[in-house]
Amino acid sequence: MASTQRLAEQAEVVDRSRTVRDLLVLRVWLVFLDLIVIEAALLFGWRLRVGIEGWLDPVARDNAVVLAAGPWIVLTWLLLLALQGAYSVQSLGAGTAEYRAVAMASVMAAGLVGLGCYMFKIPLSRGFLLLTFLVGLPLVLLSHFVVRRFMHRMRSRGRLVHRVVAVGGATGIGEVVSVLEREKYLGYQVIGACTPRNVEPDEVPVPIFGGPTDIRRICIEEGADTVLVARGGYNTAGELRRIAWALEGAGVELVVVPSLTDVAGPRIRMRPVAGLPLIHLQEPQAGEAGGFGKRAFDIVLSLAALVVLSPAMVACALLVRREDGGPVLFRQPRVGRTGQLFDMLKFRSMVVDAEARRAELVGQNEGAGVLFKMREDPRITRVGRVLRRYSLDELPQLLNVLKGDMSLVGPRPPLQDEVDRYHDDMRRRLLVRPGITGLWQVSGRSELSWDESVRLDLYYVDNWSMLSDLVILAKTVRAVVGSSGAY
Repeated sequence: MASTQRLAEQAEVVDRSRTVRDLLVLRVWLVFLDLIVIEAALLFGWRLRVGIEGWLDPVARDNAVVLAAGPWIVLTWLLLLALQGAYSVQSLGAGTAEYRAVAMASVMAAGLVGLGCYMFKIPLSRGFLLLTFLVGLPLVLLSHFVVRRFMHRMRSRGRLVHRVVAVGGATGIGEVVSVLEREKYLGYQVIGACTPRNVEPDEVPVPIFGGPTDIRRICIEEGADTVLVARGGYNTAGELRRIAWALEGAGVELVVVPSLTDVAGPRIRMRPVAGLPLIHLQEPQAGEAGGFGKRAFDIVLSLAALVVLSPAMVACALLVRREDGGPVLFRQPRVGRTGQLFDMLKFRSMVVDAEARRAELVGQNEGAGVLFKMREDPRITRVGRVLRRYSLDELPQLLNVLKGDMSLVGPRPPLQDEVDRYHDDMRRRLLVRPGITGLWQVSGRSELSWDESVRLDLYYVDNWSMLSDLVILAKTVRAVVGSSGAY
Protein backbone atom coordinates (compact mmCIF):
# COMPACT_ATOMS: atom_id res chain seq x y z
CA MET A 1 0.00 0.00 0.00
CA ALA A 2 2.79 2.39 0.92
CA SER A 3 4.73 1.54 -2.25
CA THR A 4 1.62 2.21 -4.36
CA GLN A 5 1.23 5.61 -2.72
CA ARG A 6 4.90 6.44 -3.38
CA LEU A 7 4.50 5.46 -7.05
CA ALA A 8 1.46 7.73 -7.34
CA GLU A 9 3.35 10.62 -5.77
CA GLN A 10 6.29 10.04 -8.13
CA ALA A 11 3.93 10.04 -11.13
CA GLU A 12 2.42 13.35 -10.00
CA VAL A 13 5.88 14.90 -9.66
CA VAL A 14 6.75 13.60 -13.14
CA ASP A 15 3.57 15.19 -14.55
CA ARG A 16 4.48 18.49 -12.93
CA SER A 17 8.07 18.45 -14.24
CA ARG A 18 6.82 17.42 -17.68
CA THR A 19 4.55 20.47 -17.82
CA VAL A 20 7.43 22.76 -16.85
CA ARG A 21 9.71 21.14 -19.42
CA ASP A 22 7.08 21.24 -22.19
CA LEU A 23 6.37 24.92 -21.55
CA LEU A 24 10.09 25.68 -21.70
CA VAL A 25 10.43 23.80 -24.99
CA LEU A 26 7.41 25.62 -26.39
CA ARG A 27 8.88 29.00 -25.44
CA VAL A 28 12.17 28.08 -27.12
CA TRP A 29 10.33 27.11 -30.27
CA LEU A 30 8.39 30.39 -30.16
CA VAL A 31 11.65 32.36 -29.97
CA PHE A 32 13.01 30.34 -32.89
CA LEU A 33 9.83 30.95 -34.89
CA ASP A 34 10.03 34.70 -34.20
CA LEU A 35 13.68 34.62 -35.31
CA ILE A 36 12.64 33.04 -38.62
CA VAL A 37 9.81 35.48 -39.35
CA ILE A 38 11.91 38.53 -38.40
CA GLU A 39 14.65 37.38 -40.75
CA ALA A 40 11.99 36.83 -43.43
CA ALA A 41 10.76 40.40 -42.90
CA LEU A 42 14.32 41.69 -43.26
CA LEU A 43 14.80 39.80 -46.51
CA PHE A 44 11.44 41.00 -47.83
CA GLY A 45 12.20 44.63 -47.00
CA TRP A 46 15.69 44.31 -48.45
CA ARG A 47 14.48 42.84 -51.73
CA LEU A 48 11.74 45.40 -52.24
CA ARG A 49 14.10 48.25 -51.44
CA VAL A 50 17.17 47.42 -53.51
CA GLY A 51 15.43 45.52 -56.31
CA ILE A 52 16.58 42.46 -58.17
CA GLU A 53 19.93 43.94 -59.22
CA GLY A 54 20.89 44.89 -55.68
CA TRP A 55 19.74 41.48 -54.46
CA LEU A 56 22.22 39.81 -56.80
CA ASP A 57 25.06 42.25 -56.08
CA PRO A 58 26.45 41.58 -52.59
CA VAL A 59 29.05 44.34 -52.90
CA ALA A 60 26.48 47.11 -53.37
CA ARG A 61 26.65 49.71 -50.62
CA ASP A 62 23.05 49.24 -49.42
CA ASN A 63 23.50 45.49 -49.33
CA ALA A 64 26.66 45.76 -47.25
CA VAL A 65 24.96 48.05 -44.72
CA VAL A 66 21.95 45.76 -44.44
CA LEU A 67 24.15 42.69 -44.02
CA ALA A 68 26.01 44.44 -41.21
CA ALA A 69 22.94 45.89 -39.47
CA GLY A 70 20.59 42.91 -39.96
CA PRO A 71 21.81 40.76 -37.05
CA TRP A 72 21.61 43.74 -34.69
CA ILE A 73 18.04 44.48 -35.80
CA VAL A 74 17.05 40.86 -35.17
CA LEU A 75 18.77 40.80 -31.78
CA THR A 76 17.20 44.12 -30.71
CA TRP A 77 13.75 42.97 -31.75
CA LEU A 78 13.98 39.63 -29.94
CA LEU A 79 15.44 41.24 -26.81
CA LEU A 80 12.60 43.77 -26.63
CA LEU A 81 10.03 41.01 -27.16
CA ALA A 82 11.48 39.19 -24.16
CA LEU A 83 11.67 42.36 -22.01
CA GLN A 84 8.05 43.23 -22.81
CA GLY A 85 6.90 39.78 -21.64
CA ALA A 86 5.98 38.26 -25.02
CA TYR A 87 7.53 34.95 -23.89
CA SER A 88 6.43 34.89 -20.25
CA VAL A 89 4.47 31.85 -19.10
CA GLN A 90 1.76 34.11 -17.65
CA SER A 91 1.10 35.73 -21.05
CA LEU A 92 1.20 32.67 -23.31
CA GLY A 93 -2.03 31.03 -24.36
CA ALA A 94 -4.72 33.45 -23.19
CA GLY A 95 -5.66 37.10 -23.03
CA THR A 96 -4.40 40.08 -25.00
CA ALA A 97 -1.26 40.81 -22.94
CA GLU A 98 0.91 38.67 -25.25
CA TYR A 99 -0.26 40.49 -28.39
CA ARG A 100 0.11 43.88 -26.72
CA ALA A 101 3.67 42.95 -25.74
CA VAL A 102 4.46 41.95 -29.34
CA ALA A 103 3.05 45.20 -30.73
CA MET A 104 4.80 47.37 -28.12
CA ALA A 105 8.15 45.59 -28.57
CA SER A 106 7.96 45.92 -32.35
CA VAL A 107 7.22 49.64 -32.21
CA MET A 108 10.02 50.16 -29.69
CA ALA A 109 12.43 48.14 -31.84
CA ALA A 110 11.61 50.26 -34.89
CA GLY A 111 12.18 53.47 -32.92
CA LEU A 112 15.37 52.21 -31.31
CA VAL A 113 16.87 51.07 -34.62
CA GLY A 114 15.95 54.37 -36.27
CA LEU A 115 17.46 56.33 -33.39
CA GLY A 116 20.64 54.25 -33.53
CA CYS A 117 21.01 54.85 -37.25
CA TYR A 118 20.65 58.60 -36.68
CA MET A 119 23.06 58.80 -33.72
CA PHE A 120 25.79 56.66 -35.30
CA LYS A 121 25.20 57.99 -38.83
CA ILE A 122 24.48 54.56 -40.30
CA PRO A 123 23.22 55.02 -43.89
CA LEU A 124 20.41 52.47 -43.55
CA SER A 125 17.51 53.13 -45.92
CA ARG A 126 14.39 54.50 -44.22
CA GLY A 127 12.28 52.65 -46.81
CA PHE A 128 13.95 49.38 -45.89
CA LEU A 129 13.25 49.91 -42.17
CA LEU A 130 9.63 50.89 -42.80
CA LEU A 131 8.97 47.87 -44.99
CA THR A 132 10.74 45.53 -42.57
CA PHE A 133 8.67 46.52 -39.55
CA LEU A 134 5.38 46.85 -41.49
CA VAL A 135 5.80 43.27 -42.67
CA GLY A 136 7.47 41.96 -39.52
CA LEU A 137 4.82 43.00 -36.98
CA PRO A 138 1.98 40.99 -38.59
CA LEU A 139 4.32 38.04 -39.08
CA VAL A 140 5.39 38.00 -35.42
CA LEU A 141 1.75 38.32 -34.34
CA LEU A 142 0.91 35.41 -36.63
CA SER A 143 3.67 33.25 -35.17
CA HIS A 144 2.34 33.85 -31.64
CA PHE A 145 -1.20 33.10 -32.82
CA VAL A 146 -0.08 29.80 -34.35
CA VAL A 147 1.72 28.79 -31.14
CA ARG A 148 -1.34 29.79 -29.09
CA ARG A 149 -3.59 27.57 -31.21
CA PHE A 150 -1.11 24.72 -30.75
CA MET A 151 -1.18 25.27 -26.97
CA HIS A 152 -4.97 25.15 -26.91
CA ARG A 153 -4.96 21.88 -28.85
CA MET A 154 -2.37 20.35 -26.53
CA ARG A 155 -4.30 21.45 -23.45
CA SER A 156 -7.48 19.88 -24.80
CA ARG A 157 -5.47 16.62 -24.81
CA GLY A 158 -4.28 17.06 -21.23
CA ARG A 159 -0.78 18.40 -21.98
CA LEU A 160 0.78 21.72 -20.87
CA VAL A 161 -1.65 21.72 -17.94
CA HIS A 162 -0.97 23.30 -14.53
CA ARG A 163 -2.01 21.20 -11.54
CA VAL A 164 -3.96 23.51 -9.27
CA VAL A 165 -4.97 23.38 -5.61
CA ALA A 166 -7.81 25.80 -4.89
CA VAL A 167 -8.06 27.52 -1.51
CA GLY A 168 -11.39 29.01 -0.51
CA GLY A 169 -14.94 28.52 0.65
CA ALA A 170 -17.48 26.29 -1.05
CA THR A 171 -18.95 28.96 -3.34
CA GLY A 172 -15.57 30.46 -4.20
CA ILE A 173 -14.09 27.11 -5.20
CA GLY A 174 -17.26 26.22 -7.09
CA GLU A 175 -16.98 29.39 -9.19
CA VAL A 176 -13.28 28.82 -9.95
CA VAL A 177 -13.75 25.15 -10.91
CA SER A 178 -16.73 26.03 -13.12
CA VAL A 179 -14.79 28.67 -15.07
CA LEU A 180 -11.62 26.59 -15.46
CA GLU A 181 -13.52 23.50 -16.61
CA ARG A 182 -15.40 25.61 -19.13
CA GLU A 183 -12.28 27.37 -20.42
CA LYS A 184 -9.91 24.41 -20.69
CA TYR A 185 -7.61 26.34 -23.04
CA LEU A 186 -6.34 28.27 -20.00
CA GLY A 187 -4.49 25.14 -18.94
CA TYR A 188 -5.49 24.97 -15.26
CA GLN A 189 -6.64 21.64 -13.83
CA VAL A 190 -8.03 21.85 -10.30
CA ILE A 191 -7.01 18.60 -8.63
CA GLY A 192 -8.29 19.42 -5.15
CA ALA A 193 -9.07 22.05 -2.55
CA CYS A 194 -8.04 23.39 0.82
CA THR A 195 -11.06 24.70 2.69
CA PRO A 196 -12.03 25.98 6.13
CA ARG A 197 -13.10 23.29 8.59
CA ASN A 198 -16.82 24.11 8.29
CA VAL A 199 -16.98 23.06 4.60
CA GLU A 200 -18.38 19.60 3.89
CA PRO A 201 -16.88 17.42 1.09
CA ASP A 202 -20.15 17.32 -0.87
CA GLU A 203 -20.23 21.14 -1.04
CA VAL A 204 -17.28 21.40 -3.44
CA PRO A 205 -16.82 19.66 -6.84
CA VAL A 206 -13.24 18.48 -6.13
CA PRO A 207 -11.60 16.45 -3.34
CA ILE A 208 -10.72 18.30 -0.13
CA PHE A 209 -7.09 17.73 0.80
CA GLY A 210 -7.05 19.72 4.03
CA GLY A 211 -7.06 23.28 5.33
CA PRO A 212 -5.20 26.44 4.19
CA THR A 213 -2.49 25.84 6.81
CA ASP A 214 -1.59 22.54 5.10
CA ILE A 215 -1.06 24.11 1.69
CA ARG A 216 2.72 23.60 1.33
CA ARG A 217 2.61 19.92 2.32
CA ILE A 218 -0.37 19.28 0.01
CA CYS A 219 1.28 20.93 -3.00
CA ILE A 220 4.40 18.82 -2.55
CA GLU A 221 2.47 15.57 -2.03
CA GLU A 222 0.05 16.14 -4.92
CA GLY A 223 2.58 17.57 -7.37
CA ALA A 224 0.71 20.88 -7.70
CA ASP A 225 2.48 23.84 -9.28
CA THR A 226 -0.23 26.48 -8.76
CA VAL A 227 -2.36 27.61 -5.82
CA LEU A 228 -5.52 29.57 -6.60
CA VAL A 229 -6.91 31.49 -3.65
CA ALA A 230 -10.62 32.14 -4.22
CA ARG A 231 -13.36 33.82 -2.22
CA GLY A 232 -13.48 32.48 1.32
CA GLY A 233 -9.84 31.44 1.27
CA TYR A 234 -8.81 34.04 3.84
CA ASN A 235 -10.50 36.45 6.23
CA THR A 236 -7.65 38.89 6.75
CA ALA A 237 -4.66 40.14 4.78
CA GLY A 238 -2.47 38.38 7.34
CA GLU A 239 -3.94 34.97 6.46
CA LEU A 240 -3.22 35.50 2.75
CA ARG A 241 0.30 36.65 3.62
CA ARG A 242 0.87 33.45 5.62
CA ILE A 243 -0.23 31.34 2.63
CA ALA A 244 2.38 33.15 0.50
CA TRP A 245 5.02 32.59 3.19
CA ALA A 246 4.16 28.89 3.40
CA LEU A 247 4.75 28.50 -0.36
CA GLU A 248 8.05 30.36 -0.35
CA GLY A 249 10.79 28.29 -2.00
CA ALA A 250 8.41 25.49 -3.05
CA GLY A 251 8.33 26.48 -6.73
CA VAL A 252 4.55 26.94 -6.57
CA GLU A 253 2.85 29.94 -8.17
CA LEU A 254 0.30 31.78 -6.05
CA VAL A 255 -2.70 33.28 -7.85
CA VAL A 256 -5.39 35.30 -6.05
CA VAL A 257 -8.80 35.33 -7.71
CA PRO A 258 -10.78 38.53 -6.99
CA SER A 259 -14.57 38.32 -6.74
CA LEU A 260 -14.90 39.50 -10.35
CA THR A 261 -16.11 37.27 -13.17
CA ASP A 262 -17.02 37.97 -16.80
CA VAL A 263 -15.08 41.26 -16.79
CA ALA A 264 -12.79 41.89 -19.77
CA GLY A 265 -9.16 42.83 -19.10
CA PRO A 266 -9.34 46.35 -20.62
CA ARG A 267 -11.95 47.30 -17.98
CA ILE A 268 -9.60 46.40 -15.10
CA ARG A 269 -6.74 48.56 -13.86
CA MET A 270 -4.55 47.65 -10.90
CA ARG A 271 -3.08 50.44 -8.75
CA PRO A 272 -1.01 49.58 -5.66
CA VAL A 273 -1.50 52.24 -2.97
CA ALA A 274 0.18 52.06 0.45
CA GLY A 275 0.54 48.29 0.11
CA LEU A 276 -3.08 47.83 -0.99
CA PRO A 277 -3.61 46.46 -4.53
CA LEU A 278 -6.61 48.56 -5.58
CA ILE A 279 -8.60 47.25 -8.55
CA HIS A 280 -10.24 50.00 -10.59
CA LEU A 281 -13.16 48.67 -12.62
CA GLN A 282 -14.33 50.70 -15.62
CA GLU A 283 -18.09 51.03 -15.97
CA PRO A 284 -19.95 48.59 -18.28
CA GLN A 285 -19.82 49.45 -21.98
CA ALA A 286 -23.52 49.06 -22.86
CA GLY A 287 -23.76 52.75 -23.82
CA GLU A 288 -20.76 52.54 -26.15
CA ALA A 289 -22.11 49.32 -27.66
CA GLY A 290 -25.14 51.27 -28.86
CA GLY A 291 -23.26 54.44 -29.80
CA PHE A 292 -22.37 56.30 -32.98
CA GLY A 293 -19.06 54.53 -33.63
CA LYS A 294 -20.62 51.07 -33.69
CA ARG A 295 -23.52 52.32 -35.83
CA ALA A 296 -21.15 53.81 -38.43
CA PHE A 297 -19.16 50.57 -38.41
CA ASP A 298 -22.37 48.59 -39.06
CA ILE A 299 -23.48 50.80 -41.96
CA VAL A 300 -20.15 50.70 -43.79
CA LEU A 301 -19.61 46.94 -43.42
CA SER A 302 -23.22 45.94 -44.15
CA LEU A 303 -23.23 48.02 -47.35
CA ALA A 304 -19.97 46.42 -48.44
CA ALA A 305 -21.31 42.94 -47.59
CA LEU A 306 -24.52 43.53 -49.57
CA VAL A 307 -22.50 44.52 -52.63
CA VAL A 308 -20.15 41.53 -52.40
CA LEU A 309 -22.82 38.97 -51.46
CA SER A 310 -25.62 40.15 -53.77
CA PRO A 311 -25.01 37.34 -56.33
CA ALA A 312 -25.22 34.72 -53.57
CA MET A 313 -28.40 36.32 -52.21
CA VAL A 314 -30.04 36.27 -55.67
CA ALA A 315 -29.12 32.60 -56.05
CA CYS A 316 -30.57 31.77 -52.61
CA ALA A 317 -33.80 33.62 -53.45
CA LEU A 318 -34.23 31.67 -56.71
CA LEU A 319 -33.63 28.34 -54.94
CA VAL A 320 -36.18 29.12 -52.20
CA ARG A 321 -38.81 30.14 -54.76
CA ARG A 322 -38.14 27.03 -56.85
CA GLU A 323 -38.48 24.70 -53.82
CA ASP A 324 -42.23 25.09 -53.35
CA GLY A 325 -43.30 28.34 -55.01
CA GLY A 326 -43.83 30.07 -51.65
CA PRO A 327 -42.53 33.47 -50.52
CA VAL A 328 -38.77 34.01 -50.59
CA LEU A 329 -38.48 35.98 -47.34
CA PHE A 330 -39.66 35.02 -43.89
CA ARG A 331 -40.56 37.92 -41.59
CA GLN A 332 -40.74 37.33 -37.87
CA PRO A 333 -41.34 39.89 -35.11
CA ARG A 334 -38.32 40.10 -32.82
CA VAL A 335 -37.49 42.32 -29.86
CA GLY A 336 -34.78 44.89 -30.51
CA ARG A 337 -33.01 47.55 -28.53
CA THR A 338 -34.98 48.94 -25.55
CA GLY A 339 -37.71 46.37 -26.23
CA GLN A 340 -38.85 47.78 -29.59
CA LEU A 341 -40.38 45.22 -31.98
CA PHE A 342 -39.12 44.88 -35.56
CA ASP A 343 -39.54 42.41 -38.41
CA MET A 344 -36.41 40.29 -38.73
CA LEU A 345 -35.79 39.09 -42.29
CA LYS A 346 -34.57 35.64 -43.34
CA PHE A 347 -34.64 33.52 -46.44
CA ARG A 348 -37.51 31.14 -45.78
CA SER A 349 -36.07 27.77 -44.78
CA MET A 350 -39.29 26.09 -43.59
CA VAL A 351 -42.61 25.16 -45.11
CA VAL A 352 -45.12 27.98 -45.54
CA ASP A 353 -47.31 26.93 -42.54
CA ALA A 354 -44.34 26.33 -40.18
CA GLU A 355 -45.58 28.64 -37.42
CA ALA A 356 -49.00 26.98 -37.36
CA ARG A 357 -47.37 23.54 -36.99
CA ARG A 358 -45.08 24.58 -34.12
CA ALA A 359 -47.66 23.77 -31.43
CA GLU A 360 -47.74 20.09 -32.38
CA LEU A 361 -43.94 19.85 -32.00
CA VAL A 362 -43.57 21.53 -28.57
CA GLY A 363 -43.17 18.17 -26.88
CA GLN A 364 -40.09 17.44 -29.01
CA ASN A 365 -38.32 20.71 -28.18
CA GLU A 366 -34.54 20.27 -27.75
CA GLY A 367 -33.78 23.95 -27.14
CA ALA A 368 -32.30 25.29 -23.92
CA GLY A 369 -34.17 27.59 -21.57
CA VAL A 370 -36.89 29.54 -23.37
CA LEU A 371 -35.63 28.60 -26.88
CA PHE A 372 -37.41 26.24 -29.28
CA LYS A 373 -34.97 24.09 -31.29
CA MET A 374 -35.09 20.69 -32.99
CA ARG A 375 -32.18 18.93 -34.68
CA GLU A 376 -34.51 17.12 -37.08
CA ASP A 377 -37.32 19.64 -37.50
CA PRO A 378 -39.75 18.21 -40.09
CA ARG A 379 -40.81 21.72 -41.14
CA ILE A 380 -37.42 22.53 -42.69
CA THR A 381 -37.32 22.27 -46.50
CA ARG A 382 -34.55 20.57 -48.47
CA VAL A 383 -33.10 23.89 -49.62
CA GLY A 384 -33.66 25.37 -46.17
CA ARG A 385 -31.50 22.71 -44.55
CA VAL A 386 -28.54 23.75 -46.72
CA LEU A 387 -29.20 27.46 -46.09
CA ARG A 388 -29.28 26.90 -42.33
CA ARG A 389 -26.19 24.72 -42.31
CA TYR A 390 -24.10 27.58 -43.68
CA SER A 391 -26.19 30.45 -42.20
CA LEU A 392 -27.11 31.68 -45.70
CA ASP A 393 -30.71 32.14 -44.52
CA GLU A 394 -29.53 35.06 -42.38
CA LEU A 395 -28.09 37.18 -45.22
CA PRO A 396 -31.25 39.36 -45.57
CA GLN A 397 -30.61 40.59 -42.03
CA LEU A 398 -27.99 42.88 -43.57
CA LEU A 399 -31.02 44.99 -44.56
CA ASN A 400 -32.12 45.02 -40.90
CA VAL A 401 -28.65 46.30 -40.03
CA LEU A 402 -28.87 49.13 -42.58
CA LYS A 403 -32.29 50.09 -41.27
CA GLY A 404 -30.95 50.26 -37.70
CA ASP A 405 -33.00 47.42 -36.19
CA MET A 406 -29.97 45.16 -35.82
CA SER A 407 -26.20 45.24 -35.64
CA LEU A 408 -23.61 43.03 -37.30
CA VAL A 409 -22.50 41.82 -33.85
CA GLY A 410 -24.67 41.65 -30.76
CA PRO A 411 -26.89 39.43 -28.58
CA ARG A 412 -29.20 36.95 -30.27
CA PRO A 413 -32.49 38.63 -31.38
CA PRO A 414 -35.18 37.21 -29.06
CA LEU A 415 -38.89 36.53 -29.58
CA GLN A 416 -41.45 38.42 -27.50
CA ASP A 417 -42.52 35.31 -25.57
CA GLU A 418 -38.87 34.73 -24.65
CA VAL A 419 -38.49 38.30 -23.38
CA ASP A 420 -41.69 37.94 -21.32
CA ARG A 421 -39.89 35.21 -19.33
CA TYR A 422 -36.65 37.15 -18.80
CA HIS A 423 -35.51 37.89 -15.27
CA ASP A 424 -33.98 41.27 -14.43
CA ASP A 425 -30.38 40.40 -15.31
CA MET A 426 -31.34 39.04 -18.72
CA ARG A 427 -33.04 42.30 -19.68
CA ARG A 428 -29.60 43.90 -19.99
CA ARG A 429 -29.40 42.15 -23.36
CA LEU A 430 -31.95 44.68 -24.61
CA LEU A 431 -29.63 47.65 -23.98
CA VAL A 432 -27.96 47.09 -27.37
CA ARG A 433 -29.14 46.15 -30.84
CA PRO A 434 -29.34 42.39 -31.46
CA GLY A 435 -26.76 41.02 -33.87
CA ILE A 436 -26.57 38.84 -36.95
CA THR A 437 -23.71 37.13 -35.14
CA GLY A 438 -22.27 37.31 -31.65
CA LEU A 439 -20.39 35.48 -28.94
CA TRP A 440 -23.26 32.98 -28.80
CA GLN A 441 -22.64 31.99 -32.44
CA VAL A 442 -18.86 31.68 -32.40
CA SER A 443 -19.02 29.74 -29.11
CA GLY A 444 -21.29 26.89 -30.19
CA ARG A 445 -24.60 28.33 -31.39
CA SER A 446 -27.40 25.78 -30.79
CA GLU A 447 -25.09 23.50 -28.78
CA LEU A 448 -24.87 26.01 -25.92
CA SER A 449 -26.97 25.73 -22.79
CA TRP A 450 -29.43 28.52 -22.09
CA ASP A 451 -27.44 29.79 -19.10
CA GLU A 452 -24.26 29.84 -21.18
CA SER A 453 -25.98 31.79 -23.97
CA VAL A 454 -27.21 34.38 -21.47
CA ARG A 455 -23.77 34.65 -19.88
CA LEU A 456 -22.11 35.28 -23.24
CA ASP A 457 -24.67 37.91 -24.22
CA LEU A 458 -24.29 39.76 -20.92
CA TYR A 459 -20.50 39.55 -21.21
CA TYR A 460 -20.70 41.15 -24.65
CA VAL A 461 -22.99 43.96 -23.48
CA ASP A 462 -20.78 44.85 -20.51
CA ASN A 463 -17.37 44.45 -22.22
CA TRP A 464 -18.00 45.68 -25.77
CA SER A 465 -15.15 47.06 -27.84
CA MET A 466 -14.63 47.62 -31.56
CA LEU A 467 -11.75 45.13 -31.48
CA SER A 468 -14.02 42.47 -29.97
CA ASP A 469 -16.51 43.01 -32.81
CA LEU A 470 -13.77 42.48 -35.38
CA VAL A 471 -12.59 39.30 -33.63
CA ILE A 472 -16.16 37.93 -33.47
CA LEU A 473 -16.72 38.66 -37.17
CA ALA A 474 -13.49 36.84 -38.03
CA LYS A 475 -14.48 33.85 -35.87
CA THR A 476 -17.96 33.81 -37.41
CA VAL A 477 -16.49 32.94 -40.80
CA ARG A 478 -14.77 29.91 -39.27
CA ALA A 479 -17.92 28.86 -37.35
CA VAL A 480 -20.10 29.15 -40.46
CA VAL A 481 -17.68 27.27 -42.72
CA GLY A 482 -17.44 24.53 -40.11
CA SER A 483 -21.24 24.70 -39.58
CA SER A 484 -20.60 24.07 -35.86
CA GLY A 485 -23.75 23.99 -33.75
CA ALA A 486 -26.01 24.85 -36.73
CA TYR A 487 -29.40 23.16 -37.16
